[in-house]
Amino acid sequence: MPGTDIVIIGGAIVGASIAWFLREEGFSGSIAVIERDPTFARSATTLSAASIRQQFSLAENIRLSRFTLGFFRGLKERFGPEADIGFREKGYLILAGPQGLPALKASHAVQVAEGADIALEDGDALRRRFPWLCADGIAAGAYGRSGEGWFDAHALLSLLRKALKTRDVELASGEVAAIGKDGDRVSTVTLADGRRLDAGLVVNAAGPNAGRVAALAGIALPVEPRKRSVFVFEARERFGDMPLLVDTSGVWVRPEGGLYIAGGAEDEDGEAAADPNDFEPDWPLFEEAIWPALAARIPAFEAIRPGRAWAGHYDYNTLDQNAVIGPHPEIGNFLFANGFSGHGLQQAPAVGKALAEWIVHGGWRTLDCSAFGYRRIAEGRPFRELNVI
Repeated sequence: MPGTDIVIIGGAIVGASIAWFLREEGFSGSIAVIERDPTFARSATTLSAASIRQQFSLAENIRLSRFTLGFFRGLKERFGPEADIGFREKGYLILAGPQGLPALKASHAVQVAEGADIALEDGDALRRRFPWLCADGIAAGAYGRSGEGWFDAHALLSLLRKALKTRDVELASGEVAAIGKDGDRVSTVTLADGRRLDAGLVVNAAGPNAGRVAALAGIALPVEPRKRSVFVFEARERFGDMPLLVDTSGVWVRPEGGLYIAGGAEDEDGEAAADPNDFEPDWPLFEEAIWPALAARIPAFEAIRPGRAWAGHYDYNTLDQNAVIGPHPEIGNFLFANGFSGHGLQQAPAVGKALAEWIVHGGWRTLDCSAFGYRRIAEGRPFRELNVI
């Protein structure tokens, strides 16, 4: 694959979205998407809880997710009548106690200003809306009446990658071992098996591996893998009106068919980077933190039957838990699409659109991602998203 115009490192949802939108924007040059795990068995994309929300504290993040929402709603027009990712538009419900109420109100005001359909209700109103909910200690909750929910991540990734095969995009398997530079530009990408690509432009879409990939180019990127566990359980009661609920404890839960899945409650301040080979669910976390919080908030969940569980990694930005998007300020042909800290899957189509327009047209058009730029990383200047789940 010598002489490749654009090399995208990472072939899961972010990398695939960038490649797809490059063709949509009319880019006719050569594109190679390099993926180290072609089965995606350990991909952050396929091991996520696969949800989309507009309940962020920053307008820029809301805009990314709103673009993806439109993308989801237009899948059949883009990919044909059989396109289906099982999108269940059942909302988020984010709860706050008295101490968290000012931040919840501030975020809600930003969301409404951006056009999100989010209702802010006190504990009594939430109890009437959701009779299964214990509202003790709840000052208010923000409920997404539309435009939020969950979907099938495998189906979305498959849809994009199948489309790429028809658009003259090289989908290659391999581990990136080195990135060569020529002055102030990256020039080559070398794989572990010895293959070398002469690259006109390189996009880092390597998910939890993004920090290591950036280091190969001599770039410091504060993105590391963090492990997150998802637990499946059965309950006698089935609440058909349940949104994805986020408790004040940080625990979240949502329906999944006739079952439920839950997670959260990790101590982010005390965490270290995950072992790249550690995909063992944290069962003590479920027993000691998640289940007690669920039982207190939803009394019917005091008696449940735990089932299977899985763990995955996501690309955690240790500076501000927010994405890094766009070109390096000094190495202009090295671009970032990294550090989403848990919301990369839902924002991937938007980032794909934004970066494709930047590459093809030389600037931000549909979505201005300048606030997510790398310069803040170099300067140690956080652009902090408060609603990280």
